[in-house]
Amino acid sequence: MSLDLTSLTLDSFQAKERIKNIVTRTPLQYNIHLSEKYGAEVYLKREDLQVVRSYKLRGAFNKISSLTDDQRARGVVCASAGNHAQGVALSCKKLDIKGVIFMPGPTPRQKITQTEMWGNGNIEIILIGDTFDDCQKAALTYTEEHNMTFIPPFDDLQIIEGQGTVAVEILEDLPHVDAVIVPIGGGGLSSGLSYHFSKHAPNTKIYGVEPEGAPSMQAAIANGGPIELETINKFVDGAAVKKIGALTYEISSQLLTSVKSIPEGKICTTILELYNKDAIVAEPAGALSIAALEFHKDEIKGKKVVCIVSGGNNDIDRMSEIKEMSLLYEGFKHYFIVRFPQRPGALRLLVTEVLGPKDDITRFEYIKKTERERGPALIGVELNSPKDYAPLIERLKEYKFEFIELNKDQTLFEYLV
Repeated sequence: MSLDLTSLTLDSFQAKERIKNIVTRTPLQYNIHLSEKYGAEVYLKREDLQVVRSYKLRGAFNKISSLTDDQRARGVVCASAGNHAQGVALSCKKLDIKGVIFMPGPTPRQKITQTEMWGNGNIEIILIGDTFDDCQKAALTYTEEHNMTFIPPFDDLQIIEGQGTVAVEILEDLPHVDAVIVPIGGGGLSSGLSYHFSKHAPNTKIYGVEPEGAPSMQAAIANGGPIELETINKFVDGAAVKKIGALTYEISSQLLTSVKSIPEGKICTTILELYNKDAIVAEPAGALSIAALEFHKDEIKGKKVVCIVSGGNNDIDRMSEIKEMSLLYEGFKHYFIVRFPQRPGALRLLVTEVLGPKDDITRFEYIKKTERERGPALIGVELNSPKDYAPLIERLKEYKFEFIELNKDQTLFEYLV
């Protein structure tokens, strides 16, 4: 049975007053090149410029500041892939509360360091588990054992209410909005934002978008309720959640216009474009809504559209991986296993006749170390244009090279590349 939304009392106006002394009012910026590209008025809500460089502070402080004196004295616990952790850490520091923060083991070092900085002596960090969901289970056990208060990252009415303050600011700056594209991880932002719009601008379409490798909201909608995904791609760490929240599912599934999956490679391309064209440093989850413009281009043409740049906590060490994933997605980079013909000069033939004049070999290694010069080789090629791929394949066949296209074999690709 669906939650009756008329029974909910979420007041993001009050939440905005409650958090105003700690949360930055982030700008809503018109973006020229995106507007020209998609034939729309595209605005970016810059939550990457928030105090902790993500919107998560809004919900965290709204929740923690509402605790009783007894709850504050006993301290709080949270589980987070990074951004919620930073919001909780700063809230603990501002309110002088003890906090214990559980983070997944693969969390980027940059987010861990930032969390320590914002907590500044008021928090303890425990790294545990491979995913957010593993981490949250450990955090809930710790909370019960130590009689503390758990601060959920998304599945809580006060958290949702706090995230809804993003919508309050958007409508104050731009009273008429045709569409908002909102990233979905656990669903706190999409729930708070869509609820506020449903009350104050009900004609605005709210498009929810998820990483292709972690479509927990879409799985829940198909299932008729939250369901845990067996595996997820953790690359978009700020939105890679195995199971959507119960409350956030109930609210978002009723209020969102649609939910779509966005490929991780497209997100990587968007991160690079935002940096190169607008000097915006977005994390993968922060670039999600902008990457989604391409997948909503027919619906948004001629409309006023807001994309939520949800966070900017990107580790510079990830940039080589981001560039690689972008090149693969856009069709510039390809990997092959090549078995050379048993004749002299086969390698020279590959370089001079098979590869195009502007193609570049980015990786070359013999798979069998005892069969150099004649065994199969792993070869990475970066093309001058994606259109050069089909002619390259034809030349490989023409010159009798045996090959496997690794980009089309996910299992082999993950094993070898």
